[in-house]
Amino acid sequence: MKNSDNHISEIRPHDSAYKHVSGAAEYTDDIKEPHDTLFGAIGWSKKAYAKIKKIDLNEVINSEGVVSVVNYLDIPGRNDVGPVFDGDPIFVKDKVEFFGQPIFAVAATSIELARKAVLKAKINYIEYKPIVTLKDSLNKKNLLFDVRKINKGNAQKKILKSKHTLKGNFTTGSQEHFYLEGQVAFVIPKEDNEMIVYSSTQHPSETQQLIGKMLNQKSNSITVLVRRIGGGFGGKETNFMTAAICSLLAHKTKKPVKLRLDRDDDIILTGKRHEFFSDYEVGFNDKGIIQGLKVKLASKCGMSPDLSYAINERALLHIDNAYFLSDLQVENYLCKTNTSTSTAFRGFGGNQGMMAIENIIDNISRFLNKDPLEVRKNNFYQKNKKNITHYGMKIQDNIINELFEKLVRDAKYLKRKNEIKKFNIQNKIKKKGIAITPVKFGISFTTIHLNQAGALVHLYTDGSVYLNHGGIEMGQGTHTKIAQVVANSLGLPYEKVKISSTNTTKVPNTSASAASSTTDLNAAAALNATTKIKKNLEKFIKDKYKIFSKEEPIYKNESIIFGNRSFEFKKIVMEAYLNRVSLSSSGFYSTPKIKFNKKKFTGRPFYYFCYGAAVSEVTIDTLTGENILERVDILHDAGNTINPAIEFGQIEGGFVQGQGWLTMEEVKWNDNGKITTFSPSTYKIPAVGDMPKKFNVEIYKKGKNVENVVNKSKTTGEPPLMLAMSVFFAIKDAISSVSKYKKIPKLDAPATAENILLSIKELKKN
Repeated sequence: MKNSDNHISEIRPHDSAYKHVSGAAEYTDDIKEPHDTLFGAIGWSKKAYAKIKKIDLNEVINSEGVVSVVNYLDIPGRNDVGPVFDGDPIFVKDKVEFFGQPIFAVAATSIELARKAVLKAKINYIEYKPIVTLKDSLNKKNLLFDVRKINKGNAQKKILKSKHTLKGNFTTGSQEHFYLEGQVAFVIPKEDNEMIVYSSTQHPSETQQLIGKMLNQKSNSITVLVRRIGGGFGGKETNFMTAAICSLLAHKTKKPVKLRLDRDDDIILTGKRHEFFSDYEVGFNDKGIIQGLKVKLASKCGMSPDLSYAINERALLHIDNAYFLSDLQVENYLCKTNTSTSTAFRGFGGNQGMMAIENIIDNISRFLNKDPLEVRKNNFYQKNKKNITHYGMKIQDNIINELFEKLVRDAKYLKRKNEIKKFNIQNKIKKKGIAITPVKFGISFTTIHLNQAGALVHLYTDGSVYLNHGGIEMGQGTHTKIAQVVANSLGLPYEKVKISSTNTTKVPNTSASAASSTTDLNAAAALNATTKIKKNLEKFIKDKYKIFSKEEPIYKNESIIFGNRSFEFKKIVMEAYLNRVSLSSSGFYSTPKIKFNKKKFTGRPFYYFCYGAAVSEVTIDTLTGENILERVDILHDAGNTINPAIEFGQIEGGFVQGQGWLTMEEVKWNDNGKITTFSPSTYKIPAVGDMPKKFNVEIYKKGKNVENVVNKSKTTGEPPLMLAMSVFFAIKDAISSVSKYKKIPKLDAPATAENILLSIKELKKN
């Protein structure tokens, strides 16, 4: 079946762009409430690690406007929303494990009255000393899982035989999701204990399942609807607490309930990106080629497992980034702390693993007094025997060498490097730095069964199309791209394809919109459904109009063309309907080829890789620690793009979010386990003034997916975030210039003004 290419690789605005900027886009909190709707609020722990000695909620119950109060005793089923492992109670029974842990909730006649009521709780605690920091947990061996060990070759032996060795450690900090739309749910109870749940979630099916388990009901009694969410970044993949508590309040009161966390509560109660700490020993030759590497990799998981096992696994899978490591030994520690559970965040651990190896490469370069560009190239995967990863996967689509070289030329890296050195000689206070870093990021859920998707497609008699799939639109444009794909397949104008809210009654058992796989999976499922409908139409046309040609028809310009015969799409659809031909179909897709043995840590966990590189140039002030991002040049592989405009947006947005993680976004807790960066006044995300002064972004024109992905495209969900590594290492390069490039700066992420000044101070002291 040949198709028109009118809508593929076509620049189109996001389907909700106008609604976003005009305020017409409807989010969960915008849904009009019935007149008897109640509003929820959560009462949470003011201690990080304690036992509840006594709790008195009488003043809460008697507070103005309060209709109902619930705690763990009101849960008829499972008091846990842990997605994989238990450990995330909806409400505390008696043991508090982090500052902000929910203890009870209220439903009142207004949001204000509900929030005032929860403050009247009287709770007496027996306090214990919390474990707050990653290093404290590591030292005390307070682990969630046994230490995981990965071995390839004999790293220790190779290190001993190497001409040069280095030891060191490195930390990448946590990060708050800070999505525009916070955690919110709106639940309407129906007859027979059924519920309609509107939730700002990346995972409607698991929301459905966990609410069912909490209420001790079947999944078929819970319907979850999501039209769009105002950003997720992983923070809404497993945070089911809000929807669960809202559903419990609706279940008890038998009235509609809306629960929306304010920004402070959202940050205090919900999980963040994992902080990672790496301790390493590396052996290498005069060219900087790594011959043996030993790494202890530890992550701060918070009070429960959540998705930490999978996140750390992805860190282990990406600790090579774009580099061939012949001999590698890694020990992985998942550390438990009395802080909110760390959770999914764009990159899902891959970026933390990549930062560890990039820091090692950078330190090797400075030890040898070589340009990090040269050492990176010397360690790249090649298209020969040096293209087997440490987990045994052969890389079939390696383009990092040619992509990297192109960016070096286009960004005039070498010329600018020399100019920057001259600038630094002439300037005592302001120092410049430049760095180029590569990205190789694997695409697929590492939990194999999640690599599946479903869709439902209806073709109406007026020639319009209704499409439902399991993906969540969170601003990344997945609805727009999938509508383009389906319109192209049917030869119809884009406007004739309508994608409806994600709905658990239409497409069941969906995977989370995560792992950069949403469009890949759901577009393929939608095409599968569309293909079935097309086959029905084609059989009808051939039978009725006696067409015996074996040549596939062309769908173009609202027509179906068989050789020299053309049928108007709208008319033939009506004709097919009158002849009782099915014009509706479900679709399904599962990612092929992937197979990974988690215990042996071998196999093919990824369907394909995304590649990219970025050059960043910065200026730092050695007196204040301020850094300015002067220029960024990005070359990123998006394959054969479905919609270049959306991909550009993802590349630019991902980069800036990564820049925030590595330079300014700093999550802090005090010694008592209280988070101190819980509002826009204490937590800084990138603003317009933090954007690069010059921002050059190019999609790699030779890019094409070697695998059978829709349109041979490549995702741009998570990979661009890692391009921001270049900003961090440009700052490190600028700091190094203070010692005339003779010393290796000690700099951990984020490279805040304070950390930059401390690094400079340490450099001058030594």
